[in-house]
Parts: sequence; C-alpha cells; structure tokens
Amino acid sequence: MKHRKEYHSQEVTMAEGKIMIEGPVSAEALAAMTFHEGLIAFRQPKQQHQALIEIANLPEGRIIIARNGDVIVGYVTYLYPDPLERWSEANLDNLIELGAVEVAPPYRGAQLGKNMIQLSMLDEMMEHYIIITTEYYWHWDLKGTGLNVWEYRKIMEKMMNAGGLVWYATDDPEISSHPANCLMVRIGKYVDQTAIERFDQVRFMNRFMY
Repeated sequence: MKHRKEYHSQEVTMAEGKIMIEGPVSAEALAAMTFHEGLIAFRQPKQQHQALIEIANLPEGRIIIARNGDVIVGYVTYLYPDPLERWSEANLDNLIELGAVEVAPPYRGAQLGKNMIQLSMLDEMMEHYIIITTEYYWHWDLKGTGLNVWEYRKIMEKMMNAGGLVWYATDDPEISSHPANCLMVRIGKYVDQTAIERFDQVRFMNRFMY
C-alpha cells in the first residue's frame, strides 16, 4: 500500500500567541524544532521528540503538531500498531493507530487536541484506513487536570469523535480490565469489506472460547 501524505495547516490564536497546527510534518522539520518541556505524558521530552522524528520517518507514520514559533506544544501520532498488540495480528496494511495525543499544560483548554485530529482527517488518504485508538485511563493526566476517570474519558471521547472515531466493543483484556478504557475506531469510506471482517476478528478473539 502506498502511504501518500497530504500536508495541511491552520492557525489558532491563543493568549500565548498564534499557534500553527500542521502536518503530516517531516522528520527533518521536526528535528529542527524544540520540544516543550511540559510534554511528559509518555517519555521525557527529549526522548519523545526523538520518538516523533522516528515515527515521521516510517512509510505509514504521520505526525501532526501544534507549535508556537519553533516550539512543539502538542502532537498527534499515527503509525502501525505495536507488533506485540493484537491489532497487528489482523495483518492489514491499511490499519493504523492514533497512538498518542498530548498538549503541553499551558496550552490546554484551547481545543488543540481536537483541532490536530480534525486537521489530520483532511487528508483524503485517511479514507483508505481503518484508524484505531486505544484509550487507557492510566495514561490520562488525572492529577494535572483534577478530573476523575469518567470526566476525562468524556473529554477524550469527544475529542476522538471530532475526528470521526467512535466507540467499538472488543474483548481485548487490557481494554476490558477497566470500564473507563475503550477502543475507538474510524473506518474510511474506501476500506473494503474483507479488511473490516479481518479487523472484527481481532476485536473479538475470544468469542468462541469456553
């Protein structure tokens, strides 16, 4: 499958200044920027910056960013699911994962996450993919936001809905381990029935086990 990437951008005005939302951004462009020190949800900022550069270099990898000047203040990643996760067992070259969404604390409240996801869907290529995201409450910044798991889950769901992702049932053990965890999916209009059926098979791998 040829992973075409069509660049889009938009500007959002905040108290902190004019924020550029853009992508997919190349590895070279990402390497030339600095990474906000508040982006610590998944790794330390330096390591996460490097991870984004590596994802951008992947054929299917897509990085959408929000930046203030040359400082990355938010990002969204798309790439193939981890080989250790069940989703990779579908063996579909058109199944990608919205792997991470993060916005630095001073820039929250301006819907940058929602805007980055919406911008990513402007690329017609996204209609060729099954896009999944797995939401786990232990990744959420409950302490920093003061929200409980259900309030945070509602925000995450609303943000994903803005990009066309909706809740899907699954028997995945990690997702099933807590009721706030969830699988959300967007099936592009050009995805064929065979791919959808293979995806459904990995969503429910234990249905015939007794």
